[in-house]
Formats: sequence, structure tokens, C-alpha cells
Amino acid sequence: MVEDKVMDLAVRRGFIWGPSPNIYNGGVSGFYDWGPLGKLLKNKVESLIRKGFSSMGFWEIEAPTIMPKIVWEASGHYSGFLDPIVKCMKCSSIYRADTLIKELHPNEKINNLDFEGLEKLIIKKKIKCPKCKSDLGPVQTHNLMMKTTIGLDQEAFLRPETATTTYLLFLDYYRFFRTKLPFAVFQIGKAYRNEISPRQSVLRTREFTQAEAQLFILKDQENDYEKFKEIEEEELPLQSHDENSPKKIKLKQALSKKIIKKQAYAYCIYVAYKIAKSLGFEDSKIRLRQHDPKELAHYADDAWDLEIKTERFGWFEIAGIHDRTDYDLKRHSEFSKQDMKVQGQYPNILEIAFGIERPTYCLLETSFREEKVKNEIRSWVYFPVGMAPIDVAIFPLVRKDGLPEIAKKIFKDLEKQFICTYDETGSIGKLYRRMDEVGTILCCTIDHQSLKDETVTLREISTMKQIRVKIPELKETIMKILYGEIIFEKAGKLV
Repeated sequence: MVEDKVMDLAVRRGFIWGPSPNIYNGGVSGFYDWGPLGKLLKNKVESLIRKGFSSMGFWEIEAPTIMPKIVWEASGHYSGFLDPIVKCMKCSSIYRADTLIKELHPNEKINNLDFEGLEKLIIKKKIKCPKCKSDLGPVQTHNLMMKTTIGLDQEAFLRPETATTTYLLFLDYYRFFRTKLPFAVFQIGKAYRNEISPRQSVLRTREFTQAEAQLFILKDQENDYEKFKEIEEEELPLQSHDENSPKKIKLKQALSKKIIKKQAYAYCIYVAYKIAKSLGFEDSKIRLRQHDPKELAHYADDAWDLEIKTERFGWFEIAGIHDRTDYDLKRHSEFSKQDMKVQGQYPNILEIAFGIERPTYCLLETSFREEKVKNEIRSWVYFPVGMAPIDVAIFPLVRKDGLPEIAKKIFKDLEKQFICTYDETGSIGKLYRRMDEVGTILCCTIDHQSLKDETVTLREISTMKQIRVKIPELKETIMKILYGEIIFEKAGKLV
């Protein structure tokens, strides 16, 4: 299966390792290490998300990852951030009830079931412990937050999301933005959730990186939002809660048909979609799915998930766009005794919440390719433009005749601007295959002709075609190819 080959590649070539720490009894589920290539890929994803928010008027901030108990009481996490769990009566294995049901009965509709409803369904379907086939106990609650202590005895928790710590700074933002709304901020950082049985590799972990943006806006501004005019003609693949598949529709039509209620919220949906497109996902693999009204949190007015289609997990959420109304500022104002009203009202918050690990994995999976070349199976990764972990690899054709010296000089020059690797261990065919497997778009080979005319060959990953480029023009040529400014075949003389 493709997904198994992707994970084998991820482990073998240094994208994803784990569970961590794997030298101690195989590690702890829900914790993973990102190897050298995985971290490079993840950095590029994070960088594009950061650039996407910044280019759309959001300002970046950073807040602590640990907060005292009162913050989480105010946010509702302390009493409401709960998972339904069941415990085996014999072997004491613990499972998340809704996940277990979905794994064994994927067609069951469980989104609207409360804990009691989940328990009744487990009994009805005669679901047993997957490990020892014994009976399961009643569905119980489990708080997902990780507890810690500040100083000697102050009870505190690691944040389960970056959003709450972003809201706490509202009064500071208000002064910074000269007491004018709307304004927008975002934060990228670690969050922690004590999942009972995380089973979806890096798509569901106990420690992860989030990139969450917040638009603070007054109620009367939400349908008179100036930036909406810039994007109202944009078509998005929207799947409303009463539809079975997404339909391309202009945002202004989505508003007129009341699929989306507010201009400002439509703008946030567009921001999420634009970021996903910038990461290079194909149209056929992106959809925006609206939550059923029965799924909504009690404080939410609307919610949409941006999902990517994967081989391994089907449609999978990489971002959520939420209309949180005035719930958050109202609650934190109440608990902190700080007045957060503006013009006699609490501003609403519109949220765009990305994870970083999820789109990174999805990029790796959707970029994986296999094909038959000369009676051999060629496994390679074709990342979208600019997303390959390694930009260019430099090789001398042989380890003699002064070719390594020239190759190393070129490497030192190129690494100032690009992510590069240098290798001289193996035949040129093996070197190419190594780079194909990790998605390196360009390979630069220094051969004997380089000694004669100061040219090198550039090989492109998808076509395996080669061109000759003059060494002084190499840096500029690579830049234009990597960022789509010039077609590879027109960047030099075809060999």
C-alpha cells in the first residue's frame, strides 16, 4: 500500500522517527521526532503558513505555553476539554470510545452522540476489547490537559492550544492597534494534549505545533468588512453541512445563499484556503467542510474544516476556521475582573487554526510517486515548487581529476542561498536515486567537460532531463527553476 511505503520512506530517510524516545522500550505513543529532512520540510510548511498570515494582515505574537489553573477555568478547558474513554474489564487497556467505534464500524454516525449515547452504541454493537476480546467498562471522562506546577504549589497546565494564550493579550493589542478594531494576530508554537490512545502517527500526537490566527472584530463590522471586497469573486470548494460533496462557488454567492453568514468570516475561510494552496496541494485534494449545527460547540456560530484527501486516513483536517462569537473575551473578562468591552460590547473572535505536522505529513504522502523505469520500480517524491527539503544536490562525476575540488567550491557558494547537500560516495546513478527518493528537485553534476568550458549539468527530478549551465549563471538559474520563474528545459542547453 502507498501509505505503508510512505511511512517506510519517512523512517528510513530521516523524515519522521518514533515513537519517542524509541531507545527506551520502543518509546511513548503520541510523541515523534522529526529527522533532518522532516524538520527541513516542516520548517518550509511553517514558513509558508507564517508568510500567509502576515501577507493577509495578521501580526505575529508569542505567549507562554504554561498558564495557571484559573485561565483554563475561564476558557472552559478545565471542565469541558474531555474525551470519552473506556477501560477493558480484564486487561485494563484504555481506549477512546468514539475512535474505537469508528475504527470497528466506520459507517456509524457518532458525531452527535454524548457519552451516554456512545456507551449504548458499544453495548448494541457488542464491541469488545481489541486486545483480549473481553468486556469493556462504562464510558468515562478524561481531561486532555497536561498538569504541572509553577513554583512550589501553584496548580497549572500546559496549553492544549495556542489560541487561549493569544486571547489573554486583548487589552495590550487594543492599545497597540491604537484602539481601533478590527485587528488580527497569530501565534505559532507548541501545544499539548494528553490523548489516551493516539494511533494516527504524526496526525494525532500529544505534543504538536499549532499556527492559530485570530481576528478581533465588533459585531456590526462583520458584514461590512472592507477586505471582503478584495476576495468576493474567489471560488472555493465548499461542502455545506447538508451536502455530500464540495462544490466550487464564489464567496459572494456563498454569502447570498447564506452558506456563509458573514463577510469577515468568509475572509477567514479564504485565508485558510489560500495558505493550503500555497503549500502546493492540488484542487482535487482540498475541500472545506462545514460542521453540522449539532456538532458546534455551545459558543460557536459556525465552523468549517479545511481537509486534505490522503490515502492513509481519507479526508483529514489540517485547519479549522471557527466563529467563536464573544465567548472568550467575555469569559476572561469575568474571571480576571478586567473590563474587555469596546464600545459597550465584547468583540467577537474569528479563528483560523492550523497544525503544522498534519499538512507536513499530507505533503509527504501526496507527493510520493512510483513508476516503472527500465524494468525497475522508481520510487520518488515530487514536492510542489519550493517545498523540497533539499533544494539542490552537488556531485562530482568521479573522485579524481580535480572534479571534487570544483564541486566543493560550487557547494560552498550555493549553500549560502539554498539548502544543499554534497555527495561523492557512489555511482552517479545511485546518487540520483538517493536524491529522487527524498524529493530533491535538482542535481548538479561536475564532470570533465566542466574543466573545459566551466559548465555543469543540472538534472530535474520529474523528467530526469539534463541541461548544461555555465557556473557563473548557476545560482540565478537554480533560483528561477525552483520558484517556477522559468521552465527547466529553457534554463540551459539540453543534453
